[in-house]
Amino acid sequence: MKFNKKRLIWLKVYIDRARMYVGYINFLMIGFVFLHTFEKEKWVQVIFENPFYTYPLIIISTLLIFIFIGFLDTKLGLRREELENISNANPVVRELLESIREIKEKVNDKES
Repeated sequence: MKFNKKRLIWLKVYIDRARMYVGYINFLMIGFVFLHTFEKEKWVQVIFENPFYTYPLIIISTLLIFIFIGFLDTKLGLRREELENISNANPVVRELLESIREIKEKVNDKES
C-alpha cells in the first residue's frame, strides 16, 4: 500500500472519527470512576448494587444530556459561528467565497 498525502489524510479522518467515539466511552468510564470515589455513600451503593438497572439508566440519561447540550449549541448558534470561523480561516474556502462574490458582481452588472 502506497502512502501519499491523500492516503494519510484519509487515514487521519478515520482515526479522528474513532477518537470521537472512544471519547464517549472514556467520558462514561470517568463518570464511573468518579462514582467509585463516593462508594461509601448510600446513593452510590444503590447504583453499584443494582447495575442491571442503574447502568442503562446512567447511559440513557447521559445520552439525553448530550442531546440537550447539542440542541442548545445549535439553537444558540454556537456551532454555526464556529464553522464560519473555521471556514474563514481556510484559504481554499476564502478563495471560493471571493470567486463567488466576483461572479455575483459580474451577473449583477450584466443584469443592470
